[in-house]
Amino acid sequence: MTVRHARCLCGAVRVTIRGDLDDIAACHCSQCRRWSGHVWAAVPVPDDRLEIEGEEHVRWFKSSDKAERGFCDTCGSSMFWRGFGRGETDVAVGCLEPPTGLHLQRHIWTGSKGDYYEIADGVPQEERQ
Repeated sequence: MTVRHARCLCGAVRVTIRGDLDDIAACHCSQCRRWSGHVWAAVPVPDDRLEIEGEEHVRWFKSSDKAERGFCDTCGSSMFWRGFGRGETDVAVGCLEPPTGLHLQRHIWTGSKGDYYEIADGVPQEERQ
């Protein structure tokens, strides 16, 4: 079984992910751009394969009626997104320890991307998710 590790910038929040990961998406919606400072890239992980150490340092912000976002209360690292009732948590790919062995598979919400960049990497794009 594949085991991956992730952490926030300061290390107060540490994550263990068990099993394969394969659906990295880069989200270009306005909320994700504000949340991350540019584009939010994450991978969904079933909650039963996700272990969070230092969970007392994770703060959750309800960003809509459908989802919330988790960050480290010490260093401010944006680490998680989860939709209510989905049974999975998206983990920021930038928090994963290298080498990840993963590849970006799609761009989502490209219809609301920032006007200051172009998406020209050949990866499939979806105007909405």
